[in-house]
Amino acid sequence: MTALRAAKQALRKEIKKRVASLSEEEKVRQSQAVSQKLFEHPKYRSSQRVAVFLSMSDEVRTEAIVQHMFSSGKVCFIPKYLTNSSHMDMLQVNSLEDIRSLPLTSWNIRQPADNDTQREEALDTGGLDLILMPGLGFDKSGNRLGRGKGFYDTYLERCMRHPKGKPYTIALAFKEQLCKEVPVDDSDMLIDEVLYEE
Repeated sequence: MTALRAAKQALRKEIKKRVASLSEEEKVRQSQAVSQKLFEHPKYRSSQRVAVFLSMSDEVRTEAIVQHMFSSGKVCFIPKYLTNSSHMDMLQVNSLEDIRSLPLTSWNIRQPADNDTQREEALDTGGLDLILMPGLGFDKSGNRLGRGKGFYDTYLERCMRHPKGKPYTIALAFKEQLCKEVPVDDSDMLIDEVLYEE
């Protein structure tokens, strides 16, 4: 276990360095290319209920994707992370204004407040068709290196117990986040596909 943890830590550090060296313009440019690929993707086109992350500065920008989801009539869910645990819910948001009105977390991303209990959690109702996944690193076999909290792995396990089953998962990545091989263990869930600018 310790060797694996050390390998993951070292890789996280290396990828963070690679992404940090990208200019803001380059991040935006690659994000646009990835978004375009997503909009043309058959899985995205046919999905009605989609979970998307609100991007941090070292992630593919998702604003345009969120906008596209609303304008094409998809039901949009965003993560709400519970502090001090690996528990995450996917809660429905209704518009860009709705998202902008949400409080900022310590990670500087918006998410519904703890007392915001009126929102629909995806798995309490119709489940999800597609989850757009963040991560620090990815390889072409579908292995994903997260930030070490296990939020998405735990959530995907919950999805598998939902009558609808596991949604299709697409990771959005800068090409600098691709690795030859991501070290994983049994609790790491495989993702179906990684979208990046080739």
